[in-house]
Amino acid sequence: MKPDLFQSPDYYLLDELLSDEHKMVRDAARAWVKKEVSPIIEEYAQRAEFPKQIVKGLGEIGGFGPYIPVEYGGAGLDQISYGLIMQEIERGDSGVRSTSSVQSSLVMYPIWKYGNEEQRMKYLPKLATGEFIGCFGLTEPDYGSNPGGMVTNFKDMGDHYLLNGAKMWISNAPFADIAVVWAKNEEGRIHGLIVERGMEGFSTPETHNKWSLRASATGELIFDNVKVPKENLLPNKSGLGAPLGCLDSARYGIAWGAIGAAMDCYDTALRYSKERIQFDKPIGATQLQQKKLAEMITEITKAQLLTWRLGVLRNEGRATTAQISMAKRNNVDMALTIARDARQMLGGMGITGEYSIMRHMMNLESVVTYEGTHDIHLLITGMDVTGFPAFK
Repeated sequence: MKPDLFQSPDYYLLDELLSDEHKMVRDAARAWVKKEVSPIIEEYAQRAEFPKQIVKGLGEIGGFGPYIPVEYGGAGLDQISYGLIMQEIERGDSGVRSTSSVQSSLVMYPIWKYGNEEQRMKYLPKLATGEFIGCFGLTEPDYGSNPGGMVTNFKDMGDHYLLNGAKMWISNAPFADIAVVWAKNEEGRIHGLIVERGMEGFSTPETHNKWSLRASATGELIFDNVKVPKENLLPNKSGLGAPLGCLDSARYGIAWGAIGAAMDCYDTALRYSKERIQFDKPIGATQLQQKKLAEMITEITKAQLLTWRLGVLRNEGRATTAQISMAKRNNVDMALTIARDARQMLGGMGITGEYSIMRHMMNLESVVTYEGTHDIHLLITGMDVTGFPAFK
């Protein structure tokens, strides 16, 4: 088992922009990843299994809803702290960050923002510690980039709602205790419902044969005449804007997380370039490899600055959906490019599980697709700058 020798690049001294609390939170998450994730993650990815034993630790480092107020079990941290935690977790593995990100932004966030006090007190403290794991049901077999077309629906049966439909590509689904599910009522209005494991007619079959996010559990949500108590409806926001508000928070976390994956690939390639000897000198002493490394650190630094500024705007309540969209698209694309260049630098060794690069590369192929594809985010930016929607 190789030791985790990761050293975080900070070419523009961005640590000077962080508070002592930010650095303390980040360093705690980094130390936990080095101790608990790095030593096991290659094995679990090869087995296509989520390491459930790390859930408690994720809760302890603030991996679940760190910005949720303390009275609901969260850490009450700011948005930059949240981003830094996502960065460090994804530096370990995108699949582990997906578990954390879904729990935080797609389960805890809507219960906190759209739920009532009873729902907050019932679910949030247990979600914050990892006693409960949640998932988010929006994407359907026929509706991905167009979630408004969803067919999952519920009917008012007097003393309960009757839920029918299906969701797919759902992180955490196979072992989730609760699901925040988006469905249309009889008038076609989208609402959020909290569905609990054990409700009759609710099943969560696992998705197998993935080449990406192999250390993350993915599945479907099937609703066959599920009776959902009326008190499980999220009362404070409805319409498509409700789940999209959750996606803003998730995409923001991904923008930070992708930097972590990119930093790990860069750090691995840099170290390898100093150790690998060809033609009687380290490959890092050649122009072609220096070009790759120089481009990597430049793009990482640009992404760090972009995302730090976005965090400031999030803290001030001024970040727009389009700004978040730009950061998600840019940073994931950046990380994919760096992963591919780093893999080439390692030659044949780059495809093995002895190094993290190929795993990051495969994971990022999912990250570039979920929470809005690369192309959809381009159209979001295009609409924002021109005023013309071009989605169809």
